[in-house]
Amino acid sequence: MEKNSCTTVFLALAVVVDIVGLLLFLIGIFAQLSYWDFFVLSGPLLIFLSLIPWIFWYMGNLRVSEEELNLRKHDIL
Repeated sequence: MEKNSCTTVFLALAVVVDIVGLLLFLIGIFAQLSYWDFFVLSGPLLIFLSLIPWIFWYMGNLRVSEEELNLRKHDIL
């Protein structure tokens, strides 16, 4: 498994959840349905919940060098 595969999964999950949330929201606005409020409320809720994989993706892409951590070699092992 390559090093950035986990961050790729989080990125794909975040984008998919954003797209589904946007589609639900737009269906709730433009479709003539009697239960439109479910779509109008669940779409933005999904978009809000997509912040979780976005945060994990961002945290997975952070790079910190040993100099910035001020660690010596024997502290790591």
